Amino acid sequence: MAEVVLFHHALGVTDGLRGFADDVRAAGHLVTVADLFDGRTFSSIEDGVANEETIGWEAMIERSEAAVADLPGEIVYAGFSLGCVYAQRLAQMRQGARGLLAYHGGDASPSEFDLPWPEGVPMQVHVSEDDPWIDRKAVEQVVSETGGEAFFYPGSAHLFTDRSWREYDQASTRLVMERTLAFLERLP
Repeated sequence: MAEVVLFHHALGVTDGLRGFADDVRAAGHLVTVADLFDGRTFSSIEDGVANEETIGWEAMIERSEAAVADLPGEIVYAGFSLGCVYAQRLAQMRQGARGLLAYHGGDASPSEFDLPWPEGVPMQVHVSEDDPWIDRKAVEQVVSETGGEAFFYPGSAHLFTDRSWREYDQASTRLVMERTLAFLERLP
């Protein structure tokens, strides 16, 4: 069993995101969903990103740190899109990270956080092949730098694992979940 903290995408903590977390829980893992938007949800990615920008980088950092303050250090960090950067930052900066799962993101170089990637911390990235929000070459570079693995799914949908979002892809999400659970089972 692994303990996972999950950071949401720009739409906020949606029913689809909660459903994904529930599926991981149903497989026997502990999952905390960190709400960086204080319960607010959005009907477009652009509106959610604008909200994040209004909150500001420093405040979002504070919120992400507060979300894990009472959690053990030995956890898996997971992020969806916008949440990937906060999950990755904590995985690099907080002692004891067990892994990083990046969904619809994962193209931020570890050097952006002024720390090397922690030795022995596995990373998995899940994005669609032609996602307009993702720089595929950057994803490939990140997994090369971290020794991680990247999975590219058919199409150009961004938030394809969120069953409450119009881009939801059940077949790809099933494969993402399979790979996620295998990743969690491999952890020491």
